Amino acid sequence: MTKTQEEKMICPYCNQPAEWVENKEVYGKNYGKSYMMWLCRNCDAYVGCHQNTKKPLGTIANKELREWRKKAHLAFDPFWKKWGLKRQEAYQMLITKFGKEVHIGESNIDECKKIIAFCETNYV
Repeated sequence: MTKTQEEKMICPYCNQPAEWVENKEVYGKNYGKSYMMWLCRNCDAYVGCHQNTKKPLGTIANKELREWRKKAHLAFDPFWKKWGLKRQEAYQMLITKFGKEVHIGESNIDECKKIIAFCETNYV
């Protein structure tokens, strides 16, 4: 991420600048030690930031995509825990399966569906 990108984020849904705000703008009060986020009020799209910097934890997501990412985590987290893996080891399995770097916080809806299917198929 370049310095310019760190200082500004464009919403992929409306192509307008997102605001860098405290997460109380969405949740009503600040949550966590890292409470800064990028927010597009037009689209109700947002993403949290690393340690209160302007560096996003993933990609900005609207409500539908956030719901799919939650579902992906609901499948993924029990999967790696059941097998006694470290989270990074499980992500490596996804990289091997999909042939590219995979992070739920950067995944689109189709990728989330594939992650869910992979975890459900291999959870047995």
